[in-house]
Amino acid sequence: MAEQLTVSTGRLATADAVLSLPAQHPAAHGVLQLALSVEGERVVSADPVIGYMHRGAEKLFEVRDYRQILVLANRHDWLSAFGSELGLVLAVERMLGIEVPERAVWARTLLGELNRVLSHLMFLAGAAPGIEPGSLGAAALAARESIQAVMEQASGGRVHFMYNQVGGLKADLPDGWLAAARRAVSEVRDRCGSLSALVFDNEEFRSSTREVATLDAAAAAAYGVTGPIARASGLDIDLRRDDPYLAYADLPASVMRVVTRADGDALARYECLVEQIGVSLEIGEHCLDVLEAMPEGPISVRLPNVVRAPEGETYAWTENPLGANGYYLVSRGERTPWRLKLRTASFNNVQALAAALPGTHLRDLTTALASFFYVIGDVDK
Repeated sequence: MAEQLTVSTGRLATADAVLSLPAQHPAAHGVLQLALSVEGERVVSADPVIGYMHRGAEKLFEVRDYRQILVLANRHDWLSAFGSELGLVLAVERMLGIEVPERAVWARTLLGELNRVLSHLMFLAGAAPGIEPGSLGAAALAARESIQAVMEQASGGRVHFMYNQVGGLKADLPDGWLAAARRAVSEVRDRCGSLSALVFDNEEFRSSTREVATLDAAAAAAYGVTGPIARASGLDIDLRRDDPYLAYADLPASVMRVVTRADGDALARYECLVEQIGVSLEIGEHCLDVLEAMPEGPISVRLPNVVRAPEGETYAWTENPLGANGYYLVSRGERTPWRLKLRTASFNNVQALAAALPGTHLRDLTTALASFFYVIGDVDK
């Protein structure tokens, strides 16, 4: 605790103090510290303290070639490995002037949405801990396994997929995979009924998340918040619609819907998450329809053994599950990037805790943090 101000009341000298939450431990896989000022049992101010996991990924990019850097790109947000790989290969492909095969475009779109469902379900699994323990978490994790199985079948990995490569995908989709993916999407859709009921019809859950850590639209915009947190605060933004890439521009408007809320509290954030899962499943089904009707063809472009991006710079961004994920790439014509700067969604989302937490009751802090969707590796990079 750090003493800031001493006030004499005539009977007892009191001092405002900064409360550090939580404690640090070197064995933790990623830690966010909050420096809190409290009055009674309510937060007066909150200062997120980051950097405990800093790995220097942006400098590591500069000493690895354009194939090797993918292993770094899919690790800063390990819940969105496919989406993070995708943003990087899109930047490199733009520099090289590569147009990937149509089959790869639609397959990437499908896999990206399946990865989005995986990420959203994981955050739902940790929603509002202590409220009906196990019910929402068990339902979300059970639904997640269906998608996890087909992602593993396609890529060979459960977490760090390494399925994207510059020019397309590293291998074609396995025989029978489209049918397996359709079954998985159908299974998750069936389970979404119970997930939706636990969020929309469970008054215990709703009363425990309503008006908790409210972030209004102005504050969300000022902090550069994107993704479901921004949309729960009333910001109608989604790069899939506003700056489309892959096959998103070819999706029907009835499928490519953007879910928003106006309240900006923990409940609104969870409502957005549940509805966005439904949207991603609809997009996935549309992609499956297109891929099933598409004739066999290449899944990637053949590249030379050594890839050298021409001298210049570009910026590519994608709508990752947690928000806008951007790569600013500068090349000097070498086999490695001269500079590669990351814009991660979690970094901005965490900063907005300073605006959302004041006024929050201490008993609701865990609920508030669980509803602010972030991955520490995505913050510290």
